[in-house]
Amino acid sequence: MSYQASAALQAAIYARLQGDADVTGLVGAHIYDEMPTGTLPTLFVALGGEEVRDASDVTANGAWHDLTVSVISDASGFQTAKRAAGAINDSLHEADLTLAVGQLVFLRFLKARAKRGKSGGRQIDLTFRARVDLI
Repeated sequence: MSYQASAALQAAIYARLQGDADVTGLVGAHIYDEMPTGTLPTLFVALGGEEVRDASDVTANGAWHDLTVSVISDASGFQTAKRAAGAINDSLHEADLTLAVGQLVFLRFLKARAKRGKSGGRQIDLTFRARVDLI
């Protein structure tokens, strides 16, 4: 197993979302790898947790990455957050990303969970599954 490509995968996903006109049209530049300090925007995207499992075989070292991208809104309804989540899904599902380390075999939407936030807002956690091989 290798966790070696994890940072490269996250960087490629971040760059993809930052460069997607549909995503940034909804959330602006509010896509965070590291949460900002101070007052948060009313709608933003945060790259979240990741679970990695071995996927090595006789041909390559590799790993399965289940990673979370969260849409967080202070709105009382889900509509705005769901539009942003849909744009993120369209941007990442089956995206062909170039990694600085390793090779992305595929990236697919796995699941989503929409919930009420602690302060009354809304949060949608999108989980994507990626297969990465080290070459």
